[in-house]
Amino acid sequence: MRKFNEENERIKRRYLKYLKAAKRKDPSTVQKAADGILRFEASTKYASFKKFRIEQVIKFRDQLDEEISKTTGKPLSKSTISTVLAANKGFIFWLADQTGYKQRIRHSDADYFNMDAKGQRIASAVRETPYPSMEMARHAFNYMPEKAEIDRRNKALFAFFMLTGARDGAVASLRLKHINMIDGCVYQDAREVNTKNSKTITTFFLPVDTEYLDCFSTWVAYLKAEKLFGPDDPLFPPIAIKVIDGGFRVAGFKREIYKNANAIREAIKLAFIRADLPPFTPHAFRKTLVKWADAQYPTREGFKAFSQNIGHSNVVTTISAYCPISIEQQGALIKKGKAQSDIVPPRA
Repeated sequence: MRKFNEENERIKRRYLKYLKAAKRKDPSTVQKAADGILRFEASTKYASFKKFRIEQVIKFRDQLDEEISKTTGKPLSKSTISTVLAANKGFIFWLADQTGYKQRIRHSDADYFNMDAKGQRIASAVRETPYPSMEMARHAFNYMPEKAEIDRRNKALFAFFMLTGARDGAVASLRLKHINMIDGCVYQDAREVNTKNSKTITTFFLPVDTEYLDCFSTWVAYLKAEKLFGPDDPLFPPIAIKVIDGGFRVAGFKREIYKNANAIREAIKLAFIRADLPPFTPHAFRKTLVKWADAQYPTREGFKAFSQNIGHSNVVTTISAYCPISIEQQGALIKKGKAQSDIVPPRA
């Protein structure tokens, strides 16, 4: 068991509550803050935050640079270090206003958690992330089995991601009532669906491939007609495990949504692995679809509509996050430009 300081625990609890209730941070962001603060606290051997000293921060930063990740066996990435330092910077800045601490900590003390400029550039650099092409996705889809109920559910799940580009957390919390097969759309109601930043999104099915739409439509009809699922039942229900003949076996579906998207991610990864392809995650579909939309919606209005369809308020977010330009593309596009002398004829 790790050591802990009761006084520290109380003030940390207050800060995390502040992040969640006042700053309206996502639970995952709050957890990252808690983990980052715990790293610093452990480096001080759980000394009281009232004994905060600049030397502790300097020592902590050196430790982060030398720490080896238990997952990769390599030094911590710059992005991980940046996240940990930012978590502590925010905490110390907040702590400087709290009774019992503001006489010992100044707001400027938080600046010692800043990352050096070079490291910050590395941490925030945009890197190419792998994603499946439309052909790869269709190949994996065709390889998916359809014999068992769980197989049909997973195939419909794959199709749904290709039709909508929805985030896996939102998909895990969807219910049948959120699907409108007449208008061909899904209403991601933030009051009930786990959308990013609690944003309500209306997503129309993308015209990528009729096979995807047929598969998903068949699944919805199956849930309603065969499983007798109602509006409040899950769109992609978890499997129910029961004891049958002395062993644990799959016994249909539960009438409740998933608590998280882990099982959904694994189902998509398995689909690609089965087709002898890299284990892409559901989020990779978003980049696949953005690349597709870049050619399918050449007008500003068309691409803006697509951007809004996948939940982005600003089209710049779609372009910067999912349509990065590589150095090679940058050079090729610049060289395609025309010189001014080629555009404007010389004066007589």
